[in-house]
Amino acid sequence: MLASPELSTISSFILLFLAVTSAAFSPPSSVASSHPNNASLLVSTPISTSSLFMNKKKKKRTRSTNSKGFGSGEVLLSPSTSGSATLIKPKTSSSFRYAGSIRPGMQTPKRIVPSEKISFPDYAFDGQPKNRPALFPWVIEVKKPDEIEKMRAAGRCAREVLDLAGSQVQPGITTDEIDRIVHEASVKRGAYPSPLGYHGFPKSCCTSVNEVICHGIPDNRPLQEGDVVNIDITCHLNGYHGDCSEMFVVGGEAAIDSKGRRLLQATYDCWVKAMNFVKPGRDYKDIGAIIEDHVTEQGFTTVKSFCGHGIGSVFHTNPNILHYRNSEPAGKMAPGHTFTIEPMICEGGASFLMWPDDWTATTRDGGRSAQFEHTLLITPDGVEALTAKLESSPVQFWERDSKVHDGFWLGTSQSARDRAAELIDRSV
Repeated sequence: MLASPELSTISSFILLFLAVTSAAFSPPSSVASSHPNNASLLVSTPISTSSLFMNKKKKKRTRSTNSKGFGSGEVLLSPSTSGSATLIKPKTSSSFRYAGSIRPGMQTPKRIVPSEKISFPDYAFDGQPKNRPALFPWVIEVKKPDEIEKMRAAGRCAREVLDLAGSQVQPGITTDEIDRIVHEASVKRGAYPSPLGYHGFPKSCCTSVNEVICHGIPDNRPLQEGDVVNIDITCHLNGYHGDCSEMFVVGGEAAIDSKGRRLLQATYDCWVKAMNFVKPGRDYKDIGAIIEDHVTEQGFTTVKSFCGHGIGSVFHTNPNILHYRNSEPAGKMAPGHTFTIEPMICEGGASFLMWPDDWTATTRDGGRSAQFEHTLLITPDGVEALTAKLESSPVQFWERDSKVHDGFWLGTSQSARDRAAELIDRSV
């Protein structure tokens, strides 16, 4: 899931350092919020500190953590169930001008996680993460071997849930039904669905359809043939998060038009190129240029308002992974770092429009957007996807047709290459 970091220049950090030291290193009384699962929101104006939440643009207002739904939604009886269930009307505005055809639908109440069986993240009850990222964005946690093993387990859990959710994508299913499947599958595996309650997010996954860039809230709108949908899954298992997302075409490969097909292929290929770049000693900031250069050549644009993020026991932390050319001081890659790369690529302009629900970000021109995401681990000899596809995972057309990488991308380390070869051998 995307995070919402605020970027600042080196001079801003110097000023911040002076301000902090003069205050006897007193921590700030409040930290502005960002969004869940997932990319991070970026603010172009230099600010005094970094805060990471889901990848929505930062707002200076308090999020509601009402367990009945999001924002100031109104609870209504569902007409389709003769009053047997409640649905929640999302926060909207009669004067708001939507960019494309997608509109907010009705939501079911917040789903319950059994506390006696599941380890809860620190924000589960009040929506507020308790651990802040390091003051400087180049300070990045190095995971210990036991932590890496826990992250492998969380990553595999997220992959299993994402594959299950994707297998249910078909005309007529609602994204709320997909959310139910995700919620139950996460709990069945002993995991907490990380987006649930994060800064008030009301659901267990994000479902972003067509022009929705990120953080789409599952609701009762049935998916239609030809829709493209990103399903973003994060699972919190034994104290650690695993985060991944993938695109799905409603109705299958035959249902998508040629431009949509090119959009998904370009998004996948730029993502793989960026992941192939990752190895110890390289600068995080250089990831963005690889992504932007590739999609620009294909006639598409990359979103600059949301980014990837560090991840571990904390949902969103350092480093911030920008998906466009930049010179931000994000630090150098080192073994033991875990983070996400999750570019959002648009068929038209990359400017975003935030819905009144304060989560759903769409393209401003109504054009479609696409995104892929892995949780990655840097190893001494390269990088591995902790949310990599499994032997049972379906092969999508962009994996089959890619000129950047043949088959499933599991990583560049020798261990990842060996696993990839085993998958190929088993499929022959």
